[in-house]
Amino acid sequence: MLDRLYQWTMRLAASPNAAFWLFGIAFAEASFFPLPVDLLLIPMVLARRDRAWMLATICTIGSVAGGVLGWMIGAFLLQHVALPIVHFYHAETTLRALQARFVQYGIAIILIKGLTPIPFKIVTIAAGAAHFSLLPFIAASIVTRGARFFLVAGLLRIFGEPIQAFIERRLTLVLTAFLILVVVGIAALKYL
Repeated sequence: MLDRLYQWTMRLAASPNAAFWLFGIAFAEASFFPLPVDLLLIPMVLARRDRAWMLATICTIGSVAGGVLGWMIGAFLLQHVALPIVHFYHAETTLRALQARFVQYGIAIILIKGLTPIPFKIVTIAAGAAHFSLLPFIAASIVTRGARFFLVAGLLRIFGEPIQAFIERRLTLVLTAFLILVVVGIAALKYL
């Protein structure tokens, strides 16, 4: 089953609509969707390493645009939309703590947490709920999300062949490790 999912993702990565899918997943992941965009970015770069920088750019633009939606959800729809999303991650306490920290640390929160496996949507919603200024939020999001996606794309572009061979030989191990990383990121929300 995992092999079929991987092959489907590789076919999608090579398809003419790949960029639209990547943008859509990056957008949704930054505001409400539970799965990280890396699940699509990694195979897309492996399938077309010559397009690594373009794919990282698409991810960055999609993630920042989705982050603005997350900010708006936090700022204007906290009770009706944001809290159910935050509840899904069991991060109500984290949301309140991040809201308070935005007053003191602001941009540093976005820059640091945007690089981690912590779901970025919690940061975007908290920034909106704290009514953190939108323009600095966008600027910091461009820097942190761009750094993350360009780092992944760059490493895959340089070391793609051995990484792809490793993933294909040990697909179950790689996906399990990735899922553990996602779960650890979500669990870390309780302790931030």
